[in-house]
Amino acid sequence: MTSSRLLTLLSLLQARRDWPGGELAVRLEVSRRTIRRDVERLRELGYPVESLTGPAGGYRLAAGTAMPPLLLDDDEAIAIAVGLRTAARASVTGIEETSVRALVKLEQVLPAHLRRRVQALGATTAVLPAVGPTVDPQVLTVLASACRDGECVRFGYRARDGAFGRREVEPHALVNRGRRWYLVCWDRGRDDWRTFRVDRIEQPSVSAARFTARRVPGGDAAAFVEQRLVALPSRYEARLTLHAPADAIRTPWGTVTPIDEHSCEYRTGDDDLPWLAIRVAMLGVEFEVHEPPELVEQLGVLAGRLARAISA
Repeated sequence: MTSSRLLTLLSLLQARRDWPGGELAVRLEVSRRTIRRDVERLRELGYPVESLTGPAGGYRLAAGTAMPPLLLDDDEAIAIAVGLRTAARASVTGIEETSVRALVKLEQVLPAHLRRRVQALGATTAVLPAVGPTVDPQVLTVLASACRDGECVRFGYRARDGAFGRREVEPHALVNRGRRWYLVCWDRGRDDWRTFRVDRIEQPSVSAARFTARRVPGGDAAAFVEQRLVALPSRYEARLTLHAPADAIRTPWGTVTPIDEHSCEYRTGDDDLPWLAIRVAMLGVEFEVHEPPELVEQLGVLAGRLARAISA
């Protein structure tokens, strides 16, 4: 038995919940008997590998407090470090502090050559913090578990107009769109598909009722959310003239229509007026605001704040 094969076996067991013994043997190009011996060796090293019953048999790496550290190849370690470094862009409450703690732990166990690469990434990367409402991570985990397990969820929901109500839903999927999270679900009270902003969901709880998963309209939860958002009017609908060619504007929000080779019309909207103003300012081009007047006022507030910061 080679140490490299043992590490490969452990990596496979960490990558997927259940593995048939025959499939592991094919992957590692050894016999099933050799797989059994390798599994016994992993157990001797402290890895809780469980045997699965059934005609084909198989193995599973059990979770537990005594679980030895994960094995990561170079690309996986860098990917995790990048994700932790950029977590401040996320819209989850407290994720910045949590990600820093996790990154410190990761760097402590990385080989020297990888540690240098991760530290170089940190020294040369700047991340803008999230702007706007954030999501409670406990709410996300409750909803995610219910989606996975097919369990109904009850929660309070505060609509965009401030009205509060109770809902019972069959959760299908969580969709992240930029800085916002959406729950795609079948609303039992409305007998129809609905999307809910997760930052407006309060005190979700899993009920005893289970459900058989339905097919989301169109078959794609992310596309369904996008379609609903496009159809839903925002509280503030903005129309601007941008003094730049239409093909020079890169933004995931709104629509850009050419006026001539030097300018274009930009339409966008949002319920959050300060965030709308920041988005417009981040376009990086000269512009004129035609509507709404509230956006003009908010841009004036933003300009004053920036001017004071520069002169301070």
